[in-house]
Amino acid sequence: MTSFAPPKLEVVPRDLSAYRQGNVGVDYVHRFESGKPGPHVVINALTHGNEICGMVAATHLLDSAVRPKIGTLTVSFSNVEAYETFDTDKPFDSRQIVHNMNRIWSPEWLDGHEDSPELRRIRTLRPVMLAADHILDIHSTSQDVTPFWVYPAFERNAVAALAIGRPHVHMVMPDGLGSGVPLIQHGRHGLPDSQCVAMVVECGQHFLQASADLATQVSLDFLAHFGLIDQPANPAPNIQQIRLELLRTCVIQTTEFKFVRPLIGFETFAKDELIATDGALEIRAPCDECTVMMPARAVIVGREGVYLTRPLS
Repeated sequence: MTSFAPPKLEVVPRDLSAYRQGNVGVDYVHRFESGKPGPHVVINALTHGNEICGMVAATHLLDSAVRPKIGTLTVSFSNVEAYETFDTDKPFDSRQIVHNMNRIWSPEWLDGHEDSPELRRIRTLRPVMLAADHILDIHSTSQDVTPFWVYPAFERNAVAALAIGRPHVHMVMPDGLGSGVPLIQHGRHGLPDSQCVAMVVECGQHFLQASADLATQVSLDFLAHFGLIDQPANPAPNIQQIRLELLRTCVIQTTEFKFVRPLIGFETFAKDELIATDGALEIRAPCDECTVMMPARAVIVGREGVYLTRPLS
């Protein structure tokens, strides 16, 4: 794998102890009811402990006393335990403690017998997320690439993302993530006949101020889209939307996984062009204009190596 320069640490964790005491019986979960009919929207941060932009957005909502005009707003911090392990010398290592919290939202994991800090936490968060009509799950990327949406290929998700307008790139999942069940596909949010919107926003590189700023802005955009707050003063720029369809999720099988050249994401390959090798396995582009998304920065067997996409018309 390629050796990357240490990331710029423009935004680092802050003490969240003041936010621990929630008001729904779950630590780090805060709910505000307007008393008027309307949707219940969850803004969720820190599914991964090193995705600092979500923390900035969530604390902004709480510190600024953002309250819903209609419906209900819930602000949650998910994997605070991993977040609290942050080390400036190893800033990527606080992503998780044992399990990737965004791959285990399935009955097999939730109702199974395995135990970990992540499993204990999502079992506690389960009723919080099931109560939501709409969920924005805030994430970031290891490399400094264009921000993008990730969502199941339900029209309701596409309508919301297109209407919000930022970020302008969409990764659409017609058959799920391919490496586990994320929060946005849990319960009724994963059903085709539901009206519940659930999306991930990947805001840019983990530790950049621009990523934190975008996470905050998209959180406000999301709430405004569903009528909980007024429209923000700075509307999204009029940029053509780009939609990419997820074709394949490549999970690393061996310690010999390597790309044919250094990749950070959004590079394109021609049909059958070699992208990576994983031991004896060759990973080739399944189509022309195959765009790679979120290539792994380190070889960890069992984690995603790269996502392969194609343009959607």
